[in-house]
Amino acid sequence: MTNFNAIKGFIFDLDGVIADTSVYHAQAWHQLADELGVTWTAELADNLKGVSRMDSLELILKAGNLTDAYTPAEKEAYATKKNTNYLALLKNMDASAILPGIQAFLDDLVAHNYQLALASASKNSPLVLEQLGLAGYFSERVDPTKLKRGKPDPEIFTRGAELLNLPPAACIGVEDAKAGVEAINAAGELSIGIGDPTILGAAAINFNDTSELTLANIEQALN
Repeated sequence: MTNFNAIKGFIFDLDGVIADTSVYHAQAWHQLADELGVTWTAELADNLKGVSRMDSLELILKAGNLTDAYTPAEKEAYATKKNTNYLALLKNMDASAILPGIQAFLDDLVAHNYQLALASASKNSPLVLEQLGLAGYFSERVDPTKLKRGKPDPEIFTRGAELLNLPPAACIGVEDAKAGVEAINAAGELSIGIGDPTILGAAAINFNDTSELTLANIEQALN
């Protein structure tokens, strides 16, 4: 196990770790499903979590038996419309959407001179950070448009360590998704999984929710 004193940097996923933007994604997809005449269900909403925009659209169309009803160009237009809806909803987001304990944890990391980077696959992450008032904490952000492979490939977390000029072994990655934890591990960084330990069992350290994410708890877990 990594020595706590060897850790110099933290690399964060965004959704489900810093803030819960999934509620806004769900609202935007719900709006589109209504427009397409597809019945919105809790099961459908759950199936869309962590899935790419085009794949999410295909799942909605499949639920309404509409898989072959639209051309690729029409599908692209609907996916774009969903993102426009999502961005409009995001403008209502503020610091109240920051997950429990995260603001205090970020302040503690800065006070102890840890380096911070953001490793989010979302192209909308700069807007989200601005809305939350957290942009100043993350001067280093991996640009998802320049990545060749998505999680569980380690590329995004490897790039995060490079941005911080740190070896992977000196970094902790924080994730709430199984694929994200796998990506951190494959990058050779120490993984913290936020959420159900039966799903995130590959994480080196597991916390049930963000309120448990403190330097003291991390040090205790490593010792």
